[in-house]
Amino acid sequence: MRISTNTMYELGSRQISDLQTALFRTQQQVSSGMRILTPADDPVAAAAALGMDQALAINDQFALNRSNAKSALSEEESILQSVNSLLQSVKDVVVGAGNGALDDEQRKMYATQLRNNFDELMSLANSRDSSGNYIFAGYQTTVQPYTQSATGANYGGDQGQRMLQVGAARQMAVGDAGSTVFEAGMSGNGRFVTAAGAGNTGTGLISTGSVTDQTQLTGHDYAVTFSIDAAGVTTYLVTETPPPATPATPQPYVSGQAISFGGMQFDIKGAPANGDTFSVKPSQKQNVFTVITDLLATISTSAVGAQGQTKLANGLAAANNSIANTLVNVSAVRTTIGSRLKEIDNLDTAGSDLKVKYTETLKQLQEVDPIEAYSSFTQQQYTLEAARQSFIKISGLSLFNMLT
Repeated sequence: MRISTNTMYELGSRQISDLQTALFRTQQQVSSGMRILTPADDPVAAAAALGMDQALAINDQFALNRSNAKSALSEEESILQSVNSLLQSVKDVVVGAGNGALDDEQRKMYATQLRNNFDELMSLANSRDSSGNYIFAGYQTTVQPYTQSATGANYGGDQGQRMLQVGAARQMAVGDAGSTVFEAGMSGNGRFVTAAGAGNTGTGLISTGSVTDQTQLTGHDYAVTFSIDAAGVTTYLVTETPPPATPATPQPYVSGQAISFGGMQFDIKGAPANGDTFSVKPSQKQNVFTVITDLLATISTSAVGAQGQTKLANGLAAANNSIANTLVNVSAVRTTIGSRLKEIDNLDTAGSDLKVKYTETLKQLQEVDPIEAYSSFTQQQYTLEAARQSFIKISGLSLFNMLT
């Protein structure tokens, strides 16, 4: 077969060009350390590498979300620690104000301290984060959660909990609504609450009480009314709302003796006056600002004489119990925050392990083997040089060279 000079040059030029292209590609692989320079180099591996890149990006975003969640929860925990300390201070006020040796004027110093505690608690409840958002406003992060009112404070936020995606299948609350923190403490002993009537004139002191049989709890309201007959015998009558089928009968009163009905038990000490009443109602959630406001009113009211001291004692006992329940609630919220922070640490560890795995897989898909690449580069250099020398020799052949 005859091969024209033009064809010979085209074939030689094309071969040298192809070898140069291959050498240049290998050179790029060596310098970049990457095996896949374009998707055409290995379509299957390129697609898998793209998936790994996306998985790494998502994993990094989860890590960032966890960091933000940890920061928010740590800030809330710090605030609740201050709330806890402040409520302990309020309990100290209750104990101090109950000192029978104090007169009305001396008790006023506790009222001053209590007002400062109220203002400080209000400030903590209206705390903002580093972005200027209210921490305890639920979803309403731009609305001040609490504003002072005549009865305590009104909540302006909502019940929402802001969430962050901290894992592929895990959303986590990064805050708690103010109503959950400051308004979820139960009154009384958590199941029912006892209280002395505001118009009582005797010296009856009622205890917090306890549940004796949970199955008998009705959730009804009860009133314990005292009567004193002409002979000076004191009895009490328990009335229920709504009324039971069988009305109760009056019972003799003995100071400090247990009074039991409806699965509940408590006692009343002292000498209730004729017509004095004591209420027993199901426990309800209470606003801590209302509790402190009521406590302030109790401390500020004159406590002269046995009647005044009795009202003060009953009011302080109720306030002390309410503050204690609020402390329990705050501690419960702090416990959930601690659990969430612990979970974030566990998710961080799993995320770090996952990142190492993704990175190693991506490296195997994309990166070139240095030994193989250098070997191929050297071989291609020799091949290219051989092709060039061969082309020079072949292009120099001519029939005239055969003539001597």
